[in-house]
Amino acid sequence: MDIWKARLLPMQAAATPIFKRWIQYVWMAWEQGFERWSRARSLYSGNYGICKMFVTKYRGPVIDCQDGTQIVPGDWVGELHLDNRIILEMLRSQNANQVALRVARLLRSSMREICADIETHHKLGQVKALQGITLLHRGITHGLGFETHPLKHGTFRAFTTSYLRLLLSVFHPRNGQRIAPHAEKLVPLRLVMSRNALLRRFSPAKQTG
Repeated sequence: MDIWKARLLPMQAAATPIFKRWIQYVWMAWEQGFERWSRARSLYSGNYGICKMFVTKYRGPVIDCQDGTQIVPGDWVGELHLDNRIILEMLRSQNANQVALRVARLLRSSMREICADIETHHKLGQVKALQGITLLHRGITHGLGFETHPLKHGTFRAFTTSYLRLLLSVFHPRNGQRIAPHAEKLVPLRLVMSRNALLRRFSPAKQTG
């Protein structure tokens, strides 16, 4: 954690408005490339409000969901990625906690759209669960039904943690100095929702029944 703080503080000192705009521009350009790559490797991809979903084969450790569903390598899962353009606009005027709560409200609408497609789209028939990795899990998990699973210690977790913290500190116009003292609390978690849990909670039939 001390290494993270040491890296973050010089970034804060250098983070002039021009520097931040340049970093944000580079990031969004990279994200566009990442999205094209994700679509190319996916069985299916779609935009659902504040999030995007890419259907790919799961490559992580075995996950035992609370409803008995077991996700193993090779299963088809829907990878959820939040639209960072929208989140960036929110972060320019709100703190991270406010953004997380607002994202949760928007994500609820997105989940209804995803659920409707999973029930009807032939390419989504094999999707066993939804998953995503985020720092904003406190607001997102509240009332939405996602399970949280820790990332295994290792290179992937270390890289993901540093990357997401740096992204938050650079994109937020005021929170950079607030992040370093509490960096140890900003740990990314894997959010998981089984197909059955999604249908139980967000199926249009359940909503109107």
